[in-house]
Amino acid sequence: MRSDNLGIDFLSVFGLNPVELIGLAAELGCRNISIGLVPFPINPHGYSHWSLREDEALRRDLVAATREKGVSLALGEVFLVRPGVDLRDAAADLDLMRELGVRRVNVLSIDPDLERSFDQLALFAEMSDSRGLQTTLEFGPRLAVSTLQAALAAVRHVGRPSFRLLIDTMHLVRSGGSASDLAALDPGLIGYMQLCDVPLVSRFEEYMDEARFERLAPGKGELPLLDLVRASPPDVVFGLEIPMLASAKAGLGPRERLAPCVEAARRLLDEADAAPTAR
Repeated sequence: MRSDNLGIDFLSVFGLNPVELIGLAAELGCRNISIGLVPFPINPHGYSHWSLREDEALRRDLVAATREKGVSLALGEVFLVRPGVDLRDAAADLDLMRELGVRRVNVLSIDPDLERSFDQLALFAEMSDSRGLQTTLEFGPRLAVSTLQAALAAVRHVGRPSFRLLIDTMHLVRSGGSASDLAALDPGLIGYMQLCDVPLVSRFEEYMDEARFERLAPGKGELPLLDLVRASPPDVVFGLEIPMLASAKAGLGPRERLAPCVEAARRLLDEADAAPTAR
């Protein structure tokens, strides 16, 4: 059942302590979360600052919570390819991800020099591989790797089975991708799905403002989510990346914001399981 693979992603909770995020995921029946080593910088609820880099006790508590609650750290967020930065500098953060029990780490590029980006992605994938971590590459508008076709070129350049694609439903469709494009892929190339809904045409002047702050629950927008889910591997993790900053500023806590999203996603995934596969 695809709904067994639901998760809540780091961006959706605006700086909530990761141990509390695990508790929230368990309460909502989700078996996965994504984490960052430090909180997202937008903090409408005034949460206390935390750092998994600096706080050894928090790391111990996080590992204990995953075991107690049965929630997996499915994705480590987010590693950036940037001009003038060598990803060898991320070695210590990768070591921490491995220590915490993270299964895969996500990378994206904002370096417009694609040759340099691809070489850095290959270096990063080698570093992750040596630590037993999978790597996913996120692509989308306003990123250096902006389309599925460009992401596939990066996969060919890297040439490692552990280097896969992160498919964000908003980014895929807004960059011109479709369910038929997903169905045509080797299922093993899809390492993680980020699930949300949005209108087909953005309501925002700045694309990344919508992507980082205001997405919608499944069924509240216009994306062909059922087709996208049916074209995806049934065992992939579906992380809910649904930040809703306006609702958070209006006083809705993470449970109130995300419980309806989880319910809508579960209905969607169950419908996909009941329908003939698109593959």
